[in-house]
Amino acid sequence: MADSATPRAAESGSRSSRRVLAVACSGGRDSTALLHATACSARSLGLHVVALHIHHGLNPRADAWLDHVSGQVSAWVDAGLPIELRHERLSGAPAAGDSIEAWARAGRHAALQRLTLAAGADLLLLAHHRRDQAETFLLQALRGAGSAGLSAMPRAQWRDGVCWVRPWLDRPREAVEAYVAEHRLTFIDDDSNTDPRYARNQLRLRVWPALCAQSPGAEAALARAAEWAQQATELQREIATEDLRRWSDATGLSQAMLRSLSAARATNALRAWLHRETERAAPASLIRRLLVEAPEAVIAQWPLGDVTLHLYRGRFAVRPRAPEHAEPVAAQRVDLARPGRHAMPDWRGTLDVEPVTSDGIGLSRLSNVELRPREGGERFQAHGKGVPRSLKKCWQTAGIPAAQREGPLIHVDGRLLFVPGLGLDARLLHADDEAQMALRWTPDAC
Repeated sequence: MADSATPRAAESGSRSSRRVLAVACSGGRDSTALLHATACSARSLGLHVVALHIHHGLNPRADAWLDHVSGQVSAWVDAGLPIELRHERLSGAPAAGDSIEAWARAGRHAALQRLTLAAGADLLLLAHHRRDQAETFLLQALRGAGSAGLSAMPRAQWRDGVCWVRPWLDRPREAVEAYVAEHRLTFIDDDSNTDPRYARNQLRLRVWPALCAQSPGAEAALARAAEWAQQATELQREIATEDLRRWSDATGLSQAMLRSLSAARATNALRAWLHRETERAAPASLIRRLLVEAPEAVIAQWPLGDVTLHLYRGRFAVRPRAPEHAEPVAAQRVDLARPGRHAMPDWRGTLDVEPVTSDGIGLSRLSNVELRPREGGERFQAHGKGVPRSLKKCWQTAGIPAAQREGPLIHVDGRLLFVPGLGLDARLLHADDEAQMALRWTPDAC
């Protein structure tokens, strides 16, 4: 996957023999300026600069771009600058339907991380300037991003042992252009920058000129807005850390948090906890569902990619998604005429038979019950003065999430007795002096 233009500069022990920093260089105007400025400063500071170039394999001119950067670095070496070039060519290609921009960005970031560490450096400089920051803020706003997205690009960020730094993030584009002109630097003009298929190019070519004509200070204002968003995001992180210290532990996240904190603060803590548990951002649709469904739920679960969010006994936990049944479970007869827990491995759950003083079913009637999967058409009566209604309507009326509806329907003498999430059918409740029992279904996954 990788091919290198020069021998590896950082052999064992090189970190101690010289100080190395890396600069990402596409060969374009901005990165060329940053690489030259860094190399000139490094000479007086006793630093060694490694230029990192990523060959994406997407543009037919990509080989020529690599040749240009290689020749430029060689010329600067001849001029006495402490610099070398390393490069990597990405393998593979975007899958059908994937974003080319996203694929290239992910591959580029991974390659830059590898090359920086291989060079013995822990500092990587990138040439983004104030216009780039303003564009990123605007693109994120148009996508409906929250404060984290509106924060755009951080000035400095540690990623797995490498600090990614954008030293020119507050510099206007005109300052970079002036530097290039002053030092007569040659650079690559990437023709893909005019391709309207890419969202950022559409913004630059169509939106940005009109925006600046209407508001000359747009670049500075939008970049400043990104700074405010960064401060807001950092404050959210601090508050979430404080809240999770109180409401979460090794067993999960307390359900009581949703009822104790304001909606905004609970949302912030919930997002932070889910990100910590799954290492990815939770969908906004899931957060909205949780705020509505989770505060009063008893046993529930919500799908989240390749994992599932479970709620049981007042605690949220993230667990691997349980495998689906290959085939529906067949009806079966069981004896529940014994208080306590009755494991039902075929149904992946447990039935609890518990004594109650009223509104129960006679213990003797549980000696030969039938467990059935839902077939459709079943009707349930929630209370004595009610009328039988479809299970779907009963679940909806009671506000029972879909996850709490899973499990067997229990019949006695051919009549529906018990429904997960709803309980005992009122038409079969006990009325004489026999011991009464209540039933509760608990899925194994919870």
